[in-house]
Amino acid sequence: LGMYFGGAPAGPAGTGKTETTKDLGNTLGIFVVVTNCTDQMKYTDCAKIFKGLCQGGLWGCFDEFNRITLPVLSVVAQQVLAIQNAKKQGVEFFQFPGDPQNVVIQPVCAFFITMNPGYAGRQELPENLKALFRGVAMMVPDFQIIKKVKMCSVGYSDFDLLSQKFFALYSTCKEQLSNQRHYDWGLRNILSVLRTMGATKRENLDKPEAYLVYRTVRDMNLSKLVAQDVPLFLSLLADLFPDMSPPPKSDYPKEEEILKTVVEKYQLVHHEDWVLKVKQLYETTKVRHGIMLVGPSGGGKSCIFKCLKDTLQESERIQYKDVRFNPKAIRAQEMYGETDPFSGEWTTG
Repeated sequence: LGMYFGGAPAGPAGTGKTETTKDLGNTLGIFVVVTNCTDQMKYTDCAKIFKGLCQGGLWGCFDEFNRITLPVLSVVAQQVLAIQNAKKQGVEFFQFPGDPQNVVIQPVCAFFITMNPGYAGRQELPENLKALFRGVAMMVPDFQIIKKVKMCSVGYSDFDLLSQKFFALYSTCKEQLSNQRHYDWGLRNILSVLRTMGATKRENLDKPEAYLVYRTVRDMNLSKLVAQDVPLFLSLLADLFPDMSPPPKSDYPKEEEILKTVVEKYQLVHHEDWVLKVKQLYETTKVRHGIMLVGPSGGGKSCIFKCLKDTLQESERIQYKDVRFNPKAIRAQEMYGETDPFSGEWTTG
């Protein structure tokens, strides 16, 4: 920054690229605006953001910058260059490329771009843009220390041993279980499991901590494992907690009774494995916001959803609404929102 360059942290997901930028701005008392870049961004959209940041004296952090298409990136390089030259000259106003009016510049403004190298749909940055940013390589952090500190902060007293077991379980899962697309043993999954562990601990203060960790890790990961991995995962857990019998599966007697009547209403079969999936979906809804049901067609995904919805309507006396979209019937932009090519107005999806 002292040399009027921008910063470009690069590294795999979950290494704290955006967080580091936000923290640095926070420490210096500067507001950081984080923009998630998409391949739909045009140079006019970038120009709007850049001009705003210059006039407000803010920091801009452009997340996943290498998603922007190449023609746009080369124009962006010109825009950033103009701003950096103005900063070096120490002027109050400067000519922004493609803008007739002069733009006010506050010398505090700075730009950061974060990149995930080697993902599908990402570009290599052009050379004239690379020259304007100083690269910072980010390493994957030591997950065990993070788990240890987090466990301590959510209230576990035996955090040292338990975090070692948790770490061992996840690293073994990564290596030994089959490689499915929807598996995630990364930091974001770890943090949500730790949050749930904290909630479980606060609800059951009298139970042994190892038991709570065992139960939380098992219940939050079992639903997403494919059939061949389930016995392996359970045996890994049993190896890590050798002196403990597996905690009982949680049961919901009231909901299960209602489910039986719902199953009869739809003339389905009350099958044990299927009922287990309904229970797992119910448990997942309590700890997650967005849920994806994955499986072959005819596997009973819609039925699980429909029956759980009816069961909860009965038991909680709340009307649930379910809105169905067929992604083939609408364009992706209609779902997520798009910019109008002529007026540059944004319409939300």
